[in-house]
Amino acid sequence: MVQMLTDPSNLLTAFVALVVFATIITLAAPVMSNSGLESRLKSVANRREELRRRSRAALAQKGASSSSLRHTDEGVYKTIVDRLQLSKLLEDPKVVDKLAQAGFRGPKPVSTFYFFRFVMPFAFALLAATYLFGMNGFALQMTQKLAICIGALTVGYYAPNLYIQNAAQKRRESIVAAFPDALDLLLICVESGMSIEAAIQKVSNEVGGSSMELAEELSLLTAELSYLPDRRLAYEGLARRTNHPGIKSVATAMIQAERYGTPLGAALRVMAKENRELRLSAAEKKAASLPPKLTVPMIVFFLPVLFIVILGPAILKVTDLMAKKPVG
Repeated sequence: MVQMLTDPSNLLTAFVALVVFATIITLAAPVMSNSGLESRLKSVANRREELRRRSRAALAQKGASSSSLRHTDEGVYKTIVDRLQLSKLLEDPKVVDKLAQAGFRGPKPVSTFYFFRFVMPFAFALLAATYLFGMNGFALQMTQKLAICIGALTVGYYAPNLYIQNAAQKRRESIVAAFPDALDLLLICVESGMSIEAAIQKVSNEVGGSSMELAEELSLLTAELSYLPDRRLAYEGLARRTNHPGIKSVATAMIQAERYGTPLGAALRVMAKENRELRLSAAEKKAASLPPKLTVPMIVFFLPVLFIVILGPAILKVTDLMAKKPVG
C-alpha cells in the first residue's frame, strides 16, 4: 500500500484526475447553480402589478372626478362657447399649440381664447361707433365712419391672436436667452453621473433666477418623462411648446440618444455650442439692423441740432456785422 501510494506514476495520475475533476466542477457550476434572479424579477413584477391594481381600485372608489388627473373647465366661458358652438364657428387647429407657446395650458385658456375672439370684434366696433357717432361735429362722412367701424371690427377679430403671438414671442426670447447656459449645466450634470431626469430637474432649479419660463418648461419635461409611455413624446412636446430651431435640434438629438444609445454628453456638448452660436448670430443680426432704424431719428432729431450748433455762430456773426455796417 505504501509502495503504491508513493509511486510517482500513481501520484501523477491522481493529480491529473483531481485537476480534471476541478475543471469539470468549475465549468458546470454556473449551469447547475440557481441564483434565483429570474424568480426575484418575477416577484417584483407581480408586486408592481398588485400595487397598480390596488391603486386603480382606490381611485375608482373615489369617483371619476377625483381619479382623473386631467384638468376640466366648467367656467362661464366654457358654457358660452359650448352653447354658441364657437369652437366650430371659430375653429383653429393650432390654437392649443399657440396657447402652449404663450404659456397657457389646459382646457380653460382655449375656452377663454374662443370667447374673447368672439366678443372683441363687437367690442372694438362698438367703441369706434360710440366715439365717431357720439361726438358732435366730428368732421367725417358717413362712409368714412362706417369704414373705420369695419376696420375696428377686423382689428378686434385679430386682437386675441396678436396678443397670443406677442406673449409667445416674449416667452421664446426669454427661453432662448438662457437655453445655452442651461445646456452647459445639463452637460455637467450628465457627465457627473446623474440620470437625465435628475439632471433636468437640477437644471430647472438653477435657471429659475435667469429665466422662469425655461425653468417651467424643464420641470414640465421632467414630469412628462416620468409618466408618458414614450419618452420621445416628452422631447417632442418640449420642441412644440418652445417652437425654436435650436431647441428642436436638441430635442431631436436627445431622442436619437435615447433610441440608438449614442453618448448623450457628446450630443449635448455639440448642441450647446450650436445654440450659443445661434444666440450670437441673433445678436449680430439685431446689431446690423440698428443703423437703418436710426436713420429717421437722426434726420428728425440730430441733424437740425447739428446744423444749429455749426451754423448758429456764423449766422450771429453775420448779423452783428450787418448791424454795425454804416448806412449810405
